[in-house]
Amino acid sequence: MPASPEIAVDADRDARTIGAVRREWAKRFRARGIDSAELDARVLVGYALSLDHAAIAAADNRPLGRNEETAIAALAERRLAHEPVARIVGWKEFWSLPLRVDASTLVPRPETETVVEAALAAIDSAGPRARPLCIADLGTGSGAILLALLSELPNARGIGTDVSCATLFAARQNARRLGLDRARFLACDMAAALRGPFDVIVSNPPYIASHEIAALAPEVRDFDPRGALDGGTDGLDFYRSIAAAVPALLAPGGALIVELGAWQSRAVAALFAAGGLVVLPPRPDLSGIPRALVAKMA
Repeated sequence: MPASPEIAVDADRDARTIGAVRREWAKRFRARGIDSAELDARVLVGYALSLDHAAIAAADNRPLGRNEETAIAALAERRLAHEPVARIVGWKEFWSLPLRVDASTLVPRPETETVVEAALAAIDSAGPRARPLCIADLGTGSGAILLALLSELPNARGIGTDVSCATLFAARQNARRLGLDRARFLACDMAAALRGPFDVIVSNPPYIASHEIAALAPEVRDFDPRGALDGGTDGLDFYRSIAAAVPALLAPGGALIVELGAWQSRAVAALFAAGGLVVLPPRPDLSGIPRALVAKMA
């Protein structure tokens, strides 16, 4: 027997719960080839409704209002166009720190935490973390690496450089928001305006070869600033700049730690060795790719 109109209306209303809408968008994200479909849907629904993950789960069966569905749809359509979730919501967690990101900044990647791990290991090998340290972060972007290190090193001070004033503004705001006033920021090209000595120098430089950028995932190619990606003809331009500048800036026993593009470790190691640095074996990321290279003053 056909359902009454009242029952049909109630069933339709039940289908538009928070959980149903979240699952619907996750299905659409998967169909668009987005690997993190379920997570992205949950984050965007939570952001639209001002709910954290636990609250979303608890409210899974709550019906959505029309305005709420419209707000979720507006965000989800941006994700369907491959805009990264971090850019849609305006922040990204890195080293358990919430960092604001905007159009001027590279979205921090999980694999960049390998640089933080390698830097802390180098620091630990030379003495206690509580000792005073001076750190430089070349091409700091959102300030991710520098702020992560300062969060672990109570008596360290650091300076981050970048050519973009807009990027430096974002980094300063992140430092202020996190209460890390031991960070300063300077507009210059990599190390051009720095004077040492520094105990630790870190960098995640642009390392994509110019001709490879067009083939990157749209989340990267279309939304990350090109200046944060383009490493020149062979992807090594900024490593050459670092190799030329850093030996004069490192304190005796100081360490340089840089992020590597996939399979760049040998070429970058050769550049640093030619600059008089002692290069250690690269540290792999969770995928087994050599990701962080450590070099020290002899």
